Amino acid sequence: MKKLVHPIAGTVAMLCIGSFWLSTLVSELFLSLDAIVLVKHTILQAMWVMIPAMAATGGSGFALSGERKGKLLGSKKKRMQFIAANFSLMALNFRDGLKLSGRLRRK
Repeated sequence: MKKLVHPIAGTVAMLCIGSFWLSTLVSELFLSLDAIVLVKHTILQAMWVMIPAMAATGGSGFALSGERKGKLLGSKKKRMQFIAANFSLMALNFRDGLKLSGRLRRK
């Protein structure tokens, strides 16, 4: 099952990220402000697909690696630490944005 979940979840996550970048680029360069807002709102809604796909990719990849060792696997595991840190930093920015907007009280 892991051998099926990993490539499917990875493909879904990469397609999400690619479509987010492309739609942002096109809307920012060629479309109206209303269209840009719509694109950004749609991307936010699509995060409910991308985040679980990323988590499934990471979890299934970790499970597939098992006890294997090697330079290539070590490189992938090292990159995964930075990817996980990126989501943590995004969460901190989200929290601070809520505080700045007044939607979350400061301590």
